[in-house]
Amino acid sequence: MLTWPAPQIPQLPGQGGPVRVRDTTTGDLVVAGPGPDATVYVCGITPYDATHMGHAATYVAFDLLVRGWLDEGKRVRYASNVTDVDDPLLERAEATGVDWRELAADQTALYLEDMTALGVVPPDVYTGAVEAVPAVVAAVEAMVADGSAYVVGVPDAHGQGAGDVYAAVSADPAFGEVARLSRPDMLKLFGERGGDPERPGKRDALDPLLWRAARPGEPCWDGGDLGPGRPGWHIECAVIARDGIGLPFDVQGGGSDLRFPHHEMSTSHARLLDDGEGARTHVHTGMVGLHGEKMSKSLGNLVLVSQLRADGVDAMAVRLAILDHHYASDWEWTDAVLDAARARLDRWRSAVSGNGGPAADATLAEIRAAVADDLDAPRALRAVDAWAEAALAGAEDEQGAPGVIARAVNALLGVRL
Repeated sequence: MLTWPAPQIPQLPGQGGPVRVRDTTTGDLVVAGPGPDATVYVCGITPYDATHMGHAATYVAFDLLVRGWLDEGKRVRYASNVTDVDDPLLERAEATGVDWRELAADQTALYLEDMTALGVVPPDVYTGAVEAVPAVVAAVEAMVADGSAYVVGVPDAHGQGAGDVYAAVSADPAFGEVARLSRPDMLKLFGERGGDPERPGKRDALDPLLWRAARPGEPCWDGGDLGPGRPGWHIECAVIARDGIGLPFDVQGGGSDLRFPHHEMSTSHARLLDDGEGARTHVHTGMVGLHGEKMSKSLGNLVLVSQLRADGVDAMAVRLAILDHHYASDWEWTDAVLDAARARLDRWRSAVSGNGGPAADATLAEIRAAVADDLDAPRALRAVDAWAEAALAGAEDEQGAPGVIARAVNALLGVRL
């Protein structure tokens, strides 16, 4: 699958320190990617609607991580996916009378445009669920063969296949270590977030679907010994991460609503694949709300990046609005948030428009320190605010300082001035 164009990242003098992030499994601040190479997998979109602000906040957050790593001088390998076949996509396509493939292609293209406009560094590995089907089939066949997966049900309506395939969570002694929830909490969230705890025939109510046998009217693919069908959600990410960046990898990222079941399940699958291991660190972004509710496609309370752009809003103002909130916090999108970001962007652009300004070294160091300290974008923004205030007040201590600040803001925060 083709990804979007990479933004140009300016070179800066010196380099940043080790980036630390908060592992949501342990609550500890840890060095993200301690070696010379760094790997990250960020769960992608299900393309049945355009990119909303919650999506944008997640991808901007992990863009900061990638930029921080690059500023350290690391070699970065970044992978992501597109779940271009899934129940919500099929349901939206049926409700709107659009072919599901056309809907997925259109919304994926719009997402790529939004990411390009927001200056997000694209993944090195960008794989769709449909594209990954052969690899998923091979992985699930291997899990059935070694006993970590089993079949439930009867042949499909066409008399083919053996039924749906589920992973046995009992095969993974470490299951539950990602989210660290009680069993009642896991069961509740599993049922609310796409699981089927009431499915008859499962060995454990928490066992997740690996391969869904073909149903009449649903898309399906050759599943080899599994019979025709389509992949489950969690195995998709485990296989794409394994094949794209290898196991184990440094950071798995996504919204906090993915912590369970998605990241718990995909990490468990990764452990069971080739005796592997999933992510060393899990990092989750907070939820973005609108009118007191979490912004979500199911609720329809969306602020769309594409609509803001169509309305003439500078994408850099949208990015600044996101960066004004720490990635792990829950926050509310309002007109005031956007107005403040637009005003800040105007001030910054005015401040870097001259040839001279306040010395840049301390501000560059503070931006770097903020990014390295759990991607603390609000702290970095305050540092630039202080420099801009001094510049607009007439301080001209150093020729070329505005250029250094503009390059720093672009390279480390992804904001083009």
